[in-house]
Amino acid sequence: MTPTTLSPELLQYSKSHNPIPPAHLGTRYRKVGGFLPEPGNTVVCHPVKGSETQQVLIEAREKYLAMPEASQFLFTPITSIHMTLFEGVIEGRRKQDYWPGDIPLETPIEDMTELMAARLEGFSMFRPFKVAIVNARPSGLLVEGATEDDRKVMRAWRDAFASLLGYRQPNHEDYKFHMTFAYAIERLEDEALPRWQAMLDKVTEDIRNKAPVLELGPPAFCVFEDMNHFHELLIFDFEP
Repeated sequence: MTPTTLSPELLQYSKSHNPIPPAHLGTRYRKVGGFLPEPGNTVVCHPVKGSETQQVLIEAREKYLAMPEASQFLFTPITSIHMTLFEGVIEGRRKQDYWPGDIPLETPIEDMTELMAARLEGFSMFRPFKVAIVNARPSGLLVEGATEDDRKVMRAWRDAFASLLGYRQPNHEDYKFHMTFAYAIERLEDEALPRWQAMLDKVTEDIRNKAPVLELGPPAFCVFEDMNHFHELLIFDFEP
């Protein structure tokens, strides 16, 4: 396999192509000891419990765990797997454009969650959407609306949340929807890249065949203390 066959996503996890430390290492998680406290809130869609999709995601995650370099990643629990639809606020990211503009930046996260939940209470949109895999990458899966209409609907949800909550992050328009399996502790050596590409291609193929449309629950406003668990506070059921 030549370097030209390696995906840009994979090369981001290569020591030689991207030698800088992983973005969240030391703030979201440590090299030894797991995830660090990072309280916040978010709007996510969880896989439907007991669904074919949940099983397919578990099987995909096991392929990552079976790689010789799996110890270079910190894996999230199966129960925490989700697709973020709209990014909430986080303790370590108190700055303009990442925080409601009319609320002081020093407001405690617990108070922020209450204020944001009040703004979201009773909110719903009548348009559901379907999600499909785009491809697999070392941290998990890139996903997107299954059709062009689904993609428009997902963006409409994001616009609605931004309007209600009073902030729009810099990546609002081009945000890449994803499901995280793991965070990099140490980047990959060049010799590992071909086998990782083969694994990622296999994961993508398997999910497309077994779960061409991912079974996800409706969007939910969640609170978290770290990346181990996302507790649903409000569920935005699709209108009939």
